[in-house]
Amino acid sequence: MDLDAATAHPATPPPHHDGQGASSWQVPAYTATELNPRRADYAVCVFVLNEGDRLRSQLAKMQPFQPVADVVLADGGSTDGATAPDYLRSMGVRALLVKTGPGKLGAQMRMAFAWCLRQGYKGVITIDGNDKDGVDAIPRFVAALKDGVDYVQGSRFIPGGQAINTPAARYWGIKLLHAPLLSIASWQRYTDTTNGFRAYSPKLLSDPRMAVFRDLLAGYEMHYYLAYRAARLGYAIREIPVLRAYPPTGKTPTKIHGFRANFGILQTLLKVCVGGFNPVTPPGGK
Repeated sequence: MDLDAATAHPATPPPHHDGQGASSWQVPAYTATELNPRRADYAVCVFVLNEGDRLRSQLAKMQPFQPVADVVLADGGSTDGATAPDYLRSMGVRALLVKTGPGKLGAQMRMAFAWCLRQGYKGVITIDGNDKDGVDAIPRFVAALKDGVDYVQGSRFIPGGQAINTPAARYWGIKLLHAPLLSIASWQRYTDTTNGFRAYSPKLLSDPRMAVFRDLLAGYEMHYYLAYRAARLGYAIREIPVLRAYPPTGKTPTKIHGFRANFGILQTLLKVCVGGFNPVTPPGGK
């Protein structure tokens, strides 16, 4: 196999309403460059967009855990040079996926999920690439997947977790609004619903009742929908303790800025909570 060859994956055509089968998945167009041989049964997908030195620092910290989970970079179209293939290869990264089609975080997630499922991984861990998360939790996510958990949610707010320098508005927004609303709507207690450090089983991701591979799930709604829908469908769910640390000074590493963006997050959450992103059930379906 030529590990340096980039394979272009065109966007898949729109599915029928049943959302059944990989042939009907809606996945954005992307390129995939395999950089190193596969070594693990599990993959950890790192979502990036111009993270620069934060990504470089995080990849260095992730190297000791590569025997446990292959590192797959899911890039939204970075231009900062931090995702140069030669550099990523030297860091042991398994593959670089670069989204060329439309959509934001949700589209990046669909791209990564589709590639990992087609590669036959036994579970997919997701993490942001901005160096805020304690990557030493990766083996704990793998252990939970091996225990039969289908959706593993990292939480900084349960015993053993650490929330360091969390901005006050974000802390109270999660505690008073985000986590309570999603917990009530999903019938499942969650404590850290904006945390993208998670893991998913192939069974959950490929379930047509989840219908993860839809263009409708293009942004942050993907995170909230997965938590909501997995619980409502009765999947095995577990929260595990993780560390999330913000820098004590300087710019907060986040893609969510200002009142309008935060209000949009709340609107999206409310839509998820009332089933606004649930798949359409065909006539006579279940």
